[in-house]
Amino acid sequence: MEQDQFTQILEKLESRIARIEEYLELALPAEAAEGESSPAAVTKPRGEDELEFELGQNWFAKVGIVVLALGIAFLLTFPYTDLPAAAPSLFGYVLAGGLFLVARLWQKSFDLVSRYLRGAGMILLSFTTLRLFYFGQEPVFSASSAIGILLLVAVLALNVVVALRRKSPYLFSLALATGSATALAVGEAWFVLGLLVILCLLAVSVRLQFNWGGVLIWGTVLVYLTHFFWMVNNPFLGNSLSFIQSPAVAPYYLLLYGIILTAGSLMRKERGKETVDVNIASFLNGAGSYGAFLIHTLASFESSMVQSHLIASVVLLGLAIVFWVREKSRYSTFAYAMLGYMALSVAIIKSFDVPNVFVWLSAQSLIVVATAIWFRSRFIVVANFIIYIAIIIGYVAVTGEETGAVFGFGLVALASARILNWQKDRLELKTELMRNAYLATGFVVFPYATYHMVPEAYVSLSWVGIAGFYYLMNLIVRAQKYRWMGHITLLLTVLYVVIIGIAQLEPTYRVVSFLVLGTVLLIVSLVFTRMRGRNRSEKGEEPGGDEA
Repeated sequence: MEQDQFTQILEKLESRIARIEEYLELALPAEAAEGESSPAAVTKPRGEDELEFELGQNWFAKVGIVVLALGIAFLLTFPYTDLPAAAPSLFGYVLAGGLFLVARLWQKSFDLVSRYLRGAGMILLSFTTLRLFYFGQEPVFSASSAIGILLLVAVLALNVVVALRRKSPYLFSLALATGSATALAVGEAWFVLGLLVILCLLAVSVRLQFNWGGVLIWGTVLVYLTHFFWMVNNPFLGNSLSFIQSPAVAPYYLLLYGIILTAGSLMRKERGKETVDVNIASFLNGAGSYGAFLIHTLASFESSMVQSHLIASVVLLGLAIVFWVREKSRYSTFAYAMLGYMALSVAIIKSFDVPNVFVWLSAQSLIVVATAIWFRSRFIVVANFIIYIAIIIGYVAVTGEETGAVFGFGLVALASARILNWQKDRLELKTELMRNAYLATGFVVFPYATYHMVPEAYVSLSWVGIAGFYYLMNLIVRAQKYRWMGHITLLLTVLYVVIIGIAQLEPTYRVVSFLVLGTVLLIVSLVFTRMRGRNRSEKGEEPGGDEA
């Protein structure tokens, strides 16, 4: 009897184990080896089940709650003419409270759904408060009134507290979004600018405390979009598109946002390497700050463009310097430095007329090259050279008559090449490409300038003078490239004299050109013959080893 009872207990135990294995999709190794079929052996592939659970549990919950929240929001926008103006908002508060309550009750049993419900409750709470001021036939309060501002700020503070208590980056992102909506709903300049500064501080604080890099990126986008919509006269409130003319300090708040948001990356704990989120935050912050600053000053404050963009240049270059000194950043330093140079270019463009503006812009490239060497940034050097070539092309295209300003381009090219050679080890330039590019630019610019500036009879003589200048540079800096530039310039002069001089120059100038050019070529030949003999006597010792 006892044996039968013991057998029954074992059978029940085996049955329970089999059900557990079936639920966990497990099969005994012995069964698998013997090829016996079991409920676990014929279950569907695990990847298919995971996809189904992901769709049914997560995405259906997300979409369902979003649809529910939108339905409630549309419900609250009805006019309800037979009810008091505050009735829809009171109903909305009750629904928002219900969502928070259900989220709390389901926190342990349905954690995922409870989190989505809590986010929906935050959005509904903010929308319900906005319903007091908008969407109805008659507003209960004015959004810019004291009680309106108090209600909106209280709701925003509650959302922030909820997000921080749950330590959820997603809920905090929603809280920042409700803050942007609050700023636009009120619309007053002092409130918008002040609240956006607070949102910047909040985004930076959670980035530093919880390492929420994505929240900083999201906050950066929200802050600049909000400022931009307010800057164009807040079209969400039904205003016509136009740029805000006051207060005059409004554009400078954009620079202030940039400084604050930069702290989120500069003061982070893991400063050993540049992560993707840090680089994205820097590029978005720089582009948003200076992009909106440029648009606003061009549209509304053109009279103060020079001083405002000089200030912007100092701020942006200062951020680049801080990034470089603090963590030797490459990409963030590049982003802020290029924007700083751009601000300086705008100030120069507004300060000078054509064609002098092109000369000053080209001279700016010397500053860029010098700072690029300090930043050890090859990116800046390459970008600066492209901009430098664009300046020359713009000068040639815009200037109808040559004024001699193009000589400055050549001097800048030679100076840039010397600076790059001087600090080539610091800049880690392993090739001579950029130095050769600057030298080639100077080589083209000087003959071009003299061809347009000097009378036709003296062109060949001026080119001989340029060749002499290159030979003199070779003696001073001991750089072989300058000798080659002199050689090629002389050959170019020969072609000019033979092709153009014979046909177009007057007999006197033709004779002078041939005599001077022939004499110079002979002297150069004699000098190199003497140099070669000296080198042979010294067993191949060659002067001028440095590069230009």
